[in-house]
Amino acid sequence: MIASPSWRSGWKKAGFELDFGIGIAHGYATLGAIGFEGRLDYGAIGTVTNLAARLCSEAKPGQVLLAQRVMIAVEALIEAEPVGDVSLKGLSRPVKVFNLVRLTASP
Repeated sequence: MIASPSWRSGWKKAGFELDFGIGIAHGYATLGAIGFEGRLDYGAIGTVTNLAARLCSEAKPGQVLLAQRVMIAVEALIEAEPVGDVSLKGLSRPVKVFNLVRLTASP
């Protein structure tokens, strides 16, 4: 797990438990305006967005989970440990997932 950020202690003193986990995926998505005249939003859809969202859901507080394609792209810059093959909702096959331990170099 990544070190706890300093803002967390301030919120805790105020009586709030505030935390989050991160999921990172890499790939192609469809981007654009979604909606109709008078109500348009900009959005991204596709398997990669679903994968990132599912990894976020699996991540424990303070944890950063990486999909295999991300791990391959940044392995020279980080230290990570394999979590294993994880079955995620909406995906037909288990996904190789890695837990970010620390950064080892700057880009």
